[in-house]
Amino acid sequence: MEKVKNGLGQRILLATAIAGTLDMGMAMIETARAGKPIGGMLRSLASGPFPPATDWGAGGAGVGLAVHYAIMAVMAALFLIARKRIAIVKRHTILAALAYGVILWLVMYGLVLPLRFGMSFPSPKPAAIAKQLFAHVVLVGLTFGLVAKRGPA
Repeated sequence: MEKVKNGLGQRILLATAIAGTLDMGMAMIETARAGKPIGGMLRSLASGPFPPATDWGAGGAGVGLAVHYAIMAVMAALFLIARKRIAIVKRHTILAALAYGVILWLVMYGLVLPLRFGMSFPSPKPAAIAKQLFAHVVLVGLTFGLVAKRGPA
């Protein structure tokens, strides 16, 4: 029993590391392409749970990175635990992971960002929506699915 629990924990960490890095890499590239400072983007992320973080300099950017990976760990854990406990998720892991990515996108752009930053849901620009969906569905959701399939159920 302990070995199975450890395997799940290891897959959560692996899914968090891979999906978190891919997602953050895309966010950094998009931020730089927009001519904005990456540190500012990270401090903005940190300001979700820590509003004064926008004034914390490099420390605030580090907190933003930690917040990003903490959120990713929760998202990974939810999916991997669901796969362990819900038969249809286990049977159709990749399809479930892609659907989970869409759900994550809906939650982020329909709930989290509007509540925290007053952003409208979502950007009306098709290219922006495509990038957002790519990040959530492919970089995050698909990664969770692939990691989930590589270990014991």
